[in-house]
Amino acid sequence: MSRPPATPAPPETPTGPAAIPLDEPPATDSGQPGEGNRLRAVLALARFEVRELLFQIQIVFFFLLYLGLVVVGLIPRDGMDAYPVLNTVDRGTQSAPLLFAISVLVCTNAAALRSRKHSTVQQFDVLPVEPWRRTLAHVLSVVPFAALTGLVAVGAYTWEALKPGAIGHGSVGELAVAPLTVLLAGATGVLLARVVPTPFAPILFVIAYYLVFFMVASGTEGEWPSWLSPVMYANIGGDPVPSDLLGRPATAHAVYLLGLCGIVICAALLRAGGRTRAVKTATALALATTVAGAIGQLPYDSAELAAARRTATETPEKVQSCVERDGSTYCSFPEWNGVRPGWAEVVGRVQALAGGAAAKASLTVRQRVDTGSGVETDSYLVPLSAAHQVTVGTRWGGNRVPEFAVGVATVLVMGSEEAAVEREMCDARPVTVMWLALGADRDPSATFQDLRVDDSTEGGGTVLAPTNPLNVTADQSTVVRELLDRPRAEITARVKAHWAELTSARTTTAEAAKLLGVPVPKEAEQCDE
Repeated sequence: MSRPPATPAPPETPTGPAAIPLDEPPATDSGQPGEGNRLRAVLALARFEVRELLFQIQIVFFFLLYLGLVVVGLIPRDGMDAYPVLNTVDRGTQSAPLLFAISVLVCTNAAALRSRKHSTVQQFDVLPVEPWRRTLAHVLSVVPFAALTGLVAVGAYTWEALKPGAIGHGSVGELAVAPLTVLLAGATGVLLARVVPTPFAPILFVIAYYLVFFMVASGTEGEWPSWLSPVMYANIGGDPVPSDLLGRPATAHAVYLLGLCGIVICAALLRAGGRTRAVKTATALALATTVAGAIGQLPYDSAELAAARRTATETPEKVQSCVERDGSTYCSFPEWNGVRPGWAEVVGRVQALAGGAAAKASLTVRQRVDTGSGVETDSYLVPLSAAHQVTVGTRWGGNRVPEFAVGVATVLVMGSEEAAVEREMCDARPVTVMWLALGADRDPSATFQDLRVDDSTEGGGTVLAPTNPLNVTADQSTVVRELLDRPRAEITARVKAHWAELTSARTTTAEAAKLLGVPVPKEAEQCDE
């Protein structure tokens, strides 16, 4: 009798917990996936969407463009870059990422419409993740790009803030605008996909947005309606003013933007069916935050702000502190205290070339702003009438340094800024002023060219100064060029020896040339140039 064949042993399997099929989520006691599993599924889907967005050429291109613009903006262009005013630097981070934000809007919209494009919407009905959670995953996929924008903005600001000559301080509210704008754009793309599921919706929305907000911003510049736009474009590019004169409700605007992001996100979730208690509560909080931020932007303190601006313009000594250095006094707004040593260095350099009582004159350098025609505008500062008082503006470095030297030299020669305006300086005095301003410069000929409006060193021209510009004739320009080519010690000695004649209105330009030992201009001086 033959033995029956042996039954083959079952194959060995690796030890460990039994695997859960991918299409069968772990069940709770009620047979439904747990909240933790739903959250992990949302996060996993969000990570997947982030990777998908990273492969979008629009995202990569416009982010690199944004990064390139920021890097180019950090490259020094003139000496003023060494003295950045931080209450303008923080706002400079807001407009650069706008194109990147639009690309995020378009790509998140396309990602949210992907299932519709590939006709796979019905297949989602058999998955345990509800449509509103998938919408939440799309919104969460925007967060890394908003965070990346924030890092770039903070990095650019930190780069400027770490410079030894940095002036004042920035605002967290201003710095928060760039990342919140990207987050708002991405959430808007998702919302558009749920409300208007067509690929043309983002482009039409962007066009409509710019038309509406451009008209609102251009018609109400600086007023409350213009602050409803994510980025406030007004008041950028002019002469800086102290932070407390700006009147920009930066923190309230950031709160407004944060609430606006919440409203858009919650609207997308509600549209996708997420009518849960948590979403409804978040919607209510977002609405309250937006309203609070919008109200906070109201110019309720306009009278107090106007009074502060008037004080800073008309009587700045009431809000300034002063320090004395080498016999002269330097008064500035608090945020500019660190620049006063630079002013003192220029004053000392100019006085070292002067003669007579001017070499030891006690000057008062007063920092001034003019908000009468608006904040941060390129306004005209009226020359001071008091003796030995010199005006200095709120920008420093670069061409502002020799311009300040011209102002100091003018006061040393004429006695006051106003005297230089009232009297026509068609004599030796402009030559003396320009020698004092340029005589100790490292590259006086190049600086002379930069100081003139026509960027030339020949012929008559206008020389820039903190207040009223100085006009020089063609003969005076010729004599100045000759002086700058001579040894500094020789000309300095002649200036000190003939100080009385060189600062007299009765001394002609030709006589000044003789006193200084340089060729006398051959043509008769034309004082009306």
